[in-house]
Amino acid sequence: MDLRLIRLFTLFLILLVTGVFWGPWIALHRSLHIFTKEEFMKITHAMADNLEKPMRILMPLCILFLAISTFLYSHKYNFEFACQLGSLGCMILTLIITLTIELPIVKQIKQWNQQTVPADWQVIRDRWLRFHTLRVFPAMISFLLYVLSILF
Repeated sequence: MDLRLIRLFTLFLILLVTGVFWGPWIALHRSLHIFTKEEFMKITHAMADNLEKPMRILMPLCILFLAISTFLYSHKYNFEFACQLGSLGCMILTLIITLTIELPIVKQIKQWNQQTVPADWQVIRDRWLRFHTLRVFPAMISFLLYVLSILF
C-alpha cells in the first residue's frame, strides 16, 4: 500500500477517534452537573452502548496505522518523524487513560439502577469528567502533531 494512502487513512482514523472524545466533552462536560442522577445514568448508558463496539475497532486500528505510518517513514530523526512519534505517543496515552480509568468508571455506572446508585455518585461522575478531559487533550495533540507531520 502506498505510504500516502496509509497516511491519509491514519489521519482519518485520528480524526474519528479524536471526534469521539471531543464531541461529548464539548457537548456535555460543562453541563453534566445540572442533570439528575437518573438523567446522568441514562446519558452514560446510551453513550457507552453506542460507542463500545465502534471504539473497540477504531482505537486499535488508529494506533496500528499510526505505528505503521511512523515506522515506514523514511527520514528518521527529523521534525516530521518526531511529530509522528509524538502523535503515536499521545494516542497511546489516550488508550491507557481509557482502559485503566475511563472504562472501569463507565462499567461501574452501567451497573447502577434507581436502587443501587451510590450516595456519592457525583464524586464518581466528577472523576469520570476529570479523566475524560485529561483524555481529550492528548487526542487533540495527536491530531495536531500528525497534521504537522503531513504539512512538512
